[in-house]
Amino acid sequence: MVSAATNIDATYRYAWNDNIGWIDFYQTGNVNVTSTQLTGYATSSVGYIALDCATSPNGDICATSNFKVSNDGNGNLTGWAYNDAIGWISFDSGTAGSSYPYQVTINNSTGDFSGWAWNDIVGWISFNCSDTSICATSDYKVKTAWRSNPKTAELTSSIFDTGVSTGAAINTIMWQGSQPTGTMVKFQIASDTTSTPASWNYKGPDGSNTTYYTPTGPGVPAQINLAYHNNHRYFRYKIFLVSNAAQTESPRVDDVIINWSP
Repeated sequence: MVSAATNIDATYRYAWNDNIGWIDFYQTGNVNVTSTQLTGYATSSVGYIALDCATSPNGDICATSNFKVSNDGNGNLTGWAYNDAIGWISFDSGTAGSSYPYQVTINNSTGDFSGWAWNDIVGWISFNCSDTSICATSDYKVKTAWRSNPKTAELTSSIFDTGVSTGAAINTIMWQGSQPTGTMVKFQIASDTTSTPASWNYKGPDGSNTTYYTPTGPGVPAQINLAYHNNHRYFRYKIFLVSNAAQTESPRVDDVIINWSP
C-alpha cells in the first residue's frame, strides 16, 4: 500500500504528551485520514510513530506486525500505533481492554481530532487543547480535511394516472421497508394536468427542488403540500436513498404508497 499525500492541516497538526512533547502529524507529508483508517507516520522526539503496518517508516511490515489505527467512517478511531522507543499507543479503551474509557475521535463537520490516546511508558496523549481547557495559552489540535459523507442514490417513478379528469389531491406519501440507524429516505413530488408536460417539476414541501418530504420512518406517512399538488390528474415521485455517514448501511424500500383523493 502506498500512503496518499497528507490531508492533515498545516497549522493544526500537533498532539501533546507531557513526557515527549509535541507529536507532529504533518511533517512527514504522508499521514492520511480515510473513512477506514489512518495511514503513514507522525514524528516525535522519540522517533516516528507508525499509524499502519502497511505504511510504516520501514515500509510494509504487516507480515510480522499487523496493526493500524482504524476509522469506523464516522470519525471514531480504534486500534494501535507503534513507536520503536515507547511501543504501542492505544487509540481507544475498547481495543486495549481497559476499564477506563478513552478514545480519539474526529469531528465529522470540522475535521478536528479530540480525545486521548494511551501509552504505557509516557502516558496520555492529547489531540486537542480543548480537552485540557488550555487553548487560551496553548492552541493546538490535530485537524484533517477528511469528512464523513453519506452516499445518495435516487430513482424516478413512472407516471401515475388517478383517472380523475378534473384532477385529484395528492395527500400523503409513505414507504415500507427498513431504515438502519443514520440512514434516510426522502421524496420529491411532481404532478400535472397532463401526462406529457413540457417538464416534470419535482418539488419539496416549500415548492422548491431543494427541499424534501422526509417520513420519520417506514409506515409513517408524510403530508404533501396541496398548494402544489391539487387538482392534478397525473403525478410521479423521485425517491432518494441516503446511506449512513460511514457508507456501511443504507435503507431498503419495498413499497411506496401515495394517498390521493378526488
